[in-house]
Amino acid sequence: MARLDVGLIGAGGIARAHLPAWTALGARVTILSTDGRAEQLAAKYAEFGVTAVSSLPDLLDRCTVVDVCTPTFTHRELALDAITAGKHVVCEKPLALTVADAEEMTEAARAAGVLLFPAHVVRYFPAYAALAVSVARGDLGAPAVLRFTRSGCFPVWAPWFADPALSGGILVDQMIHDFDFARLLAGDVVRVHARLRGKQEPGAVAGDVATGTAVLTHASGAISHVLGVWGLPDLPFRTTFRVAGPGGILEHDSTAPTGFRVLAQGSRPLGEGIPRSPMTESPYLTELRDFAAAVAGGPAPRVSARDGVEAVRIALAAAESARTGDPVELKITEEAGL
Repeated sequence: MARLDVGLIGAGGIARAHLPAWTALGARVTILSTDGRAEQLAAKYAEFGVTAVSSLPDLLDRCTVVDVCTPTFTHRELALDAITAGKHVVCEKPLALTVADAEEMTEAARAAGVLLFPAHVVRYFPAYAALAVSVARGDLGAPAVLRFTRSGCFPVWAPWFADPALSGGILVDQMIHDFDFARLLAGDVVRVHARLRGKQEPGAVAGDVATGTAVLTHASGAISHVLGVWGLPDLPFRTTFRVAGPGGILEHDSTAPTGFRVLAQGSRPLGEGIPRSPMTESPYLTELRDFAAAVAGGPAPRVSARDGVEAVRIALAAAESARTGDPVELKITEEAGL
């Protein structure tokens, strides 16, 4: 595989998870961040030739791939700038805060002939990847009832998370992982009914709690139950799934022995963590290798731009349902299956 020249935008937690994956893939990485941390992060990886720049034009001049690891409300503008410059784009989830913006990004990438890759890393965690293979193989028959939970401490280390106008809130920022996976396993979603409780506005502090619940009805008739929690500072990061079909049940709990745990990656504020597996290679490495292979002319990556759009559509329907108290009906678009 030819060497990749990667422009990494951002120097926060996700950027620090992506950077060692890029260096493991032999990429030349240039970092840009507006918070003054790009230089510090680049210095830690100087042995790999990682450098920092101070402007987006400088970064775009040095790369063929742009990795957007910034707060959600910045994704659209940065991704479109990179696409306009002819760069392939990795964009952290969610792609955008509106379906229209996510559609615009997807169409721009298609027109420019570049890849737009939503970084839905949960699809690359070993237990989830094994579940997807098993369901696709027909081991359970058609999935009938799916349950997902995702919980961790309230992400107060970055104030924008608590502001739904900037992050979409817990339904859009955190639970989108499980909305995406439910759709992967059981197909398109036609109805969403959701509820929110707890802190749902800017200004969250340690000790605040937010929870989201959503029931997804799939076109297949399957039902998915999704629970998300942003909890107290000492709440361990945990995910679970339980998927039932006529052929059996598959379940997983990340806190069980041999599951993945949250490991610090460098210096970070108290409580911030990125989930990783202690048993296998980093899922972030697996994810970015999949993308890099596609850029080099290999098979399409496991997650498509359309998957990113549909995940945003489901998450925003959940947010609307939580706001009104009523279920939201979704139409299946022609593009949804692409």
